[in-house]
Amino acid sequence: MTAKPAKITETALRDAHQSLFATRMRTSDMEPILEKMDAAGYYALEMWGGATFDSCMRFLDEDPWERLRIVRKHVKKAKLQMLLRGQNLVGYRHYADDAVREFVKRTVGNGMDIVRIFDALNDLRNMEVAADQVKKEGAHLQLCISYTLSPVHTLKAFAEMAGEMAGMGADSIAIKDMAGLLSPVDCASLVKAIKAKTDLPLELHSHYTSGLASMTYYAGLEAGADIVDTAISPLSMGTSQPPTESLVAALAGGPLDTGMKLDNLIPVAEHFKKVREKYSKLIADIGGVDINILRYQVPGGMYSNLVNQLKEQNSLNKLEAVMNEIPVVRKAMGYPPLVTPTSQIVGTQATLNVLTGERWKVIPKEVRQYFLGYYGKAPAPLDPEVQKIAIGDETPITCRPGEKIPPEMEQARIDSAAWATQPEDALTWIMFPQVAKDFLPLKYARVTKRDVGLQELVDGAAYPV
Repeated sequence: MTAKPAKITETALRDAHQSLFATRMRTSDMEPILEKMDAAGYYALEMWGGATFDSCMRFLDEDPWERLRIVRKHVKKAKLQMLLRGQNLVGYRHYADDAVREFVKRTVGNGMDIVRIFDALNDLRNMEVAADQVKKEGAHLQLCISYTLSPVHTLKAFAEMAGEMAGMGADSIAIKDMAGLLSPVDCASLVKAIKAKTDLPLELHSHYTSGLASMTYYAGLEAGADIVDTAISPLSMGTSQPPTESLVAALAGGPLDTGMKLDNLIPVAEHFKKVREKYSKLIADIGGVDINILRYQVPGGMYSNLVNQLKEQNSLNKLEAVMNEIPVVRKAMGYPPLVTPTSQIVGTQATLNVLTGERWKVIPKEVRQYFLGYYGKAPAPLDPEVQKIAIGDETPITCRPGEKIPPEMEQARIDSAAWATQPEDALTWIMFPQVAKDFLPLKYARVTKRDVGLQELVDGAAYPV
């Protein structure tokens, strides 16, 4: 395969600060550097989705929709990219089809170019509605494979999934290695297997936690991948992505040369060095590389959450037992990839199994819902005995879970009308009702002080998209 110039997607505005300091970066930290980032030669800037939507309101008193509009105003050359959790949108449950379609419509209308869609179970049915609406809106549809290791997650299975994604209208495909488990050797094989199935552009996303990601990117690009996700150096490594500048320098002068110049990245790095210092107290130092990621094959965030949970229970001495229990639980649950929300579901059940001293003695509601099929179809068959313990005589659903959810938009518009200042506020209300009840009235009070008619605001006419 003939090598071609690599493209770079910068994650500093989304996943880098989500990974390093709990998604606390403010829009005001971003705005001064956006035009220099736009001029640096990036293919795309990942700047929205994931946990940013929730955190904007919950911790920063900011409107995530306004952040998107502000970034779009300054960025003219690079594409804007977001991460969407399929039927979960940017929330933590499945939402009705009408809400999914409206969210995509408003997202693209406010300036989003690339919508990266993934599902925690790699259940393509959970991506269908969002994917269809992205195509209808004329945006770039990137469908995403959640990479994991298990007996059923084979090269053949991933390649076939990529072929199905191409059939769904994907404009590109991403490999999402959320745990940093993908090795250079395995990445090269995976890229070649996918490229043999479809010639769509292929993007690699990994985390530096295990220390493999930079090498993995290089191997993947040499094998035919087209784009890699990196973070500007002050926001890189640890649980974030590999450093942008290092990869640009590594590829310079060869067939994979990005065409980007380090001189153009230096102002970006200097800006985010100051941002990092501002949030230094929030940064979790993993000591360079966390080899437990390779040892236990769990994402760094899941591992640290389990450590904190056990500390709260005065049971940190049970950590090894919990880590050994995770593969047992995961096998019984059909080998789900460990990413939000399945990482929390599996981790909680493993912890309960160990702390109670008896497997499946205590089963949380989320685990029962999982065994009932409300999160989607598991990659492998469920353990029938464990499923019986979890759900008793209830009958699991076999349809796409979204089909079971009645329309939500009309009621949300009614419920949020008293404080709505834009049509998007109804979507905010659906996804984060408790947060919205605190955030929207405060925002309403600020906005209505402007010289804009009240009815105009309630109708959403003040913010045409």
